Amino acid sequence: MKSTWFVLLVLALLSSWPGTAAAQSAAAPLVIGETFTLESKVLGETRRLNVYLPPGYAESPSLRLPVLYMPDGGLNEDFLHVAGLVQVSVGNETMRPFILVGIANTERRRDMTGPTEVAEDKKIAPRVGGSAAFREFIRTELMPAVRARYRTTDETAVVGESLAGLFVVETLLLEPALFTSYVAIDPSLWWNRGALAGQAAKLLQTQPSRFAGKAVYLAISSQGDDQHMHQLTEALAASAARTGLRSQYDPLPSETHATIYHPAALRAFRLLFKPAPPKK
Repeated sequence: MKSTWFVLLVLALLSSWPGTAAAQSAAAPLVIGETFTLESKVLGETRRLNVYLPPGYAESPSLRLPVLYMPDGGLNEDFLHVAGLVQVSVGNETMRPFILVGIANTERRRDMTGPTEVAEDKKIAPRVGGSAAFREFIRTELMPAVRARYRTTDETAVVGESLAGLFVVETLLLEPALFTSYVAIDPSLWWNRGALAGQAAKLLQTQPSRFAGKAVYLAISSQGDDQHMHQLTEALAASAARTGLRSQYDPLPSETHATIYHPAALRAFRLLFKPAPPKK
């Protein structure tokens, strides 16, 4: 009888030992957000959107939140690390809660670039120069879909790095009304021989009231385009009194093009999306 009890005890211990088949539970998906697709008539294709909702959104059925849009928003692109940055920044109260909407790429170099006259630029992809259509997709299809699905405020922001940073700067200068805040990290201002930065001063002088109440954060790494960034920031500084556009420029020489996104985004979110001081 004692030996039977001992055998049963040994079998029970073995079955609960870590790593044994009996002790392992079935794996389940790890969910950090939502995803949906949108049939775009503007682009003639299906686009996937990845969404992170701060915890407070589910806890308060009446809560409305601003929206942070990000190109390069696929799961194998920048969505996960930016969602993590939003999550921890909201959690430690260095950033106001935002809904994050990541736009997964289909033809990145088409969507992020404007027209170019440079032959070498045109070699980077089968199709380039589609930024105007991508902006139209965001304005006429994506934003209405987000407003219909989620409880949002009128405040919007956009963050992008490299070619996506170029798209952010171009959108600021050509259609500032589309977003409230703009974050451009190591933008590829070299595109079309730096034409966008070269036109910045003129574009900022065209109906300067369009920029009132807007804000832009710019950062550059040790590998960034210093020449054209300098041209852009000079134009922003010179026009600030007329436009009312708030701008912040952060050179980050200790970062490379591959490492700058996360630290620059952290700085930008803390600056542009800082929580309001508590009421006394």
